[in-house]
Order: sequence, then C-alpha cells, then structure tokens
Amino acid sequence: MSQRIDSPRYMKIALDLAGRICNGEFKEGNRIFGRSMLASEYNVSPETIRRAVNLLEDMKVVVPTQGSGIHIASLNNAYSFVKKFQNKETIRSLKSDVKALLTQKKEIENTINDKIDKIVDYSDRLKNLSILTPLEIEIEDGSQIIGRTITDTKFWQNTGATIIAIKRNESLIISPGPYGGFEKGDTIFVVGDVDVIDRIKGFMKEFVPEKEA
Repeated sequence: MSQRIDSPRYMKIALDLAGRICNGEFKEGNRIFGRSMLASEYNVSPETIRRAVNLLEDMKVVVPTQGSGIHIASLNNAYSFVKKFQNKETIRSLKSDVKALLTQKKEIENTINDKIDKIVDYSDRLKNLSILTPLEIEIEDGSQIIGRTITDTKFWQNTGATIIAIKRNESLIISPGPYGGFEKGDTIFVVGDVDVIDRIKGFMKEFVPEKEA
C-alpha cells in the first residue's frame, strides 16, 4: 500500500485560503485578515502564516500592503493555484503508487523465483528417484534377443539399462548376471534414466546377432 506524503502546513493553509477565495468568501480586491489573526485562526505560528502568504504572493493571488494587511489580487490566479496544487498532488500520488507497485512487483518476483527453485529441486529429486525405480518391459515375440544371454546382446552397452531381475512364468530371477538368458514371454526389470524404456524397445526390435550381421 502506498504511503501518502503530507504537504507542509503552510502550503495547506495557502491552499485553504485560495479555496476560500474561489468559493467567494473573500472577494477580489478586498482585504483579508492580518497575519496575526490568520495565525490565531489556523492555530499556527506567525512564521507559518508568513510562508503561506508569501506562497500566495508568488502565485499573484494576494498582495500584502504595508500597514493595511493582505488584499486579494486575482480570483483567476486563485483558481490556477488550486488547480496546479491538485495536479501536483495527483502526480505525487501516482508516483507513490508506482513506487509501491514496483516494490510489490519485486516481492512477487522473489516469491516466484523461490517457487521455481523449489520446483527445480523437487524435479531433480524425482529424476534421481526414477533412476532407482525398477521399470518392467516384456520381451516381444520374434525379438532377436530371445535365446541369447545378457552378455551376447551387450544389453547394458546398447541400452544403458541394468537388469535387476527377470520374471519367467511364475518365477523371479533376481540379479541374473551376465550369463542370464532371455526367453519368450520373459518380463525384465531394469533401472535407468527416463528414456531407458524407449531405448530398450528400440533395441529389442533392431537387435541383430553379431554372427548374422
């Protein structure tokens, strides 16, 4: 939320006096109260009133006359002063709002970056976990690896997968070793990266025994 910066007291008094002129309380050419009376009315020091009157004098709204007080110089200038002040306040408010929004934007960006870091961290954990999660694939009929051993097919070299078990009928062969063989209907359990299944399927379709190559 933006924080509004209050205008100095003398400026508020000058604006109030200009507003009273615009509202017809003080007529153009007429004399308004002296500085002492204005200081009493606004409950401020004479110095604050002096600064307020000087501001109105600079804007040609009033004309202080020696010995006869303060006179209204121009109604139009009073209107212009009020309008100018309102425009400045609008710009100041907009600047304050933009500053607050930029701060919020930075906070949101930091939050988003933090969430992204967490997503990446979780993704890395899941990726590492998937490498250790066994995947299963059935040897299709007609595959050239049927009847051959893990060593014969250079299974790991060609697929990057490590065979941890082979399911054959109702039996489960744990850690079959390099001389474990493949038979029709076997289901092999492997561990590897996220693309290992696609590589194994492609390998089983395209494998050609070396002696037949």
